[in-house]
Amino acid sequence: MQIEWWYWIVGGLALIVAELVVPSFFIIWFGLGALIVGLLALVFDLSLPTQLVIWTLASLFMVWLWFKVFKRSFQKTHVGTADGGVLGEIGLLVNAVAPFERGRVRFQRPVLGAEEWACRADAAIAAGERVRVTGIEGSFVKVELASSAGKTAVSET
Repeated sequence: MQIEWWYWIVGGLALIVAELVVPSFFIIWFGLGALIVGLLALVFDLSLPTQLVIWTLASLFMVWLWFKVFKRSFQKTHVGTADGGVLGEIGLLVNAVAPFERGRVRFQRPVLGAEEWACRADAAIAAGERVRVTGIEGSFVKVELASSAGKTAVSET
């Protein structure tokens, strides 16, 4: 029995469309593997066992590639976890903060998945000041007034 090249193309497209229905983000790799086999079968005369081996290897390679290379780039920030890259981030204080009172700080780029966070500080800081993240305390970021030492050194030269 010989499977025609267009069977693989139709099957691959069906698997890719099935990915829209089944929210697993896993079926797509087998559909892409089928598309590869279909294109190779169009160009070369491949036997059925060869087509099945190519489909299996291409699909498994793409699954491996997803977990080892591409998925890693999506996991750089996790909401609710303190990443070492968060400490030291500079933000603008939207609402004033004082000891035992909370304020709000806005960041230029999202920090831990959000651009704006509730914050706490050990000293009173007025709204509109630049603050630096010094820690994560539950659902709050702990901030302190950003030092202006770098600015004075630049202005003195």
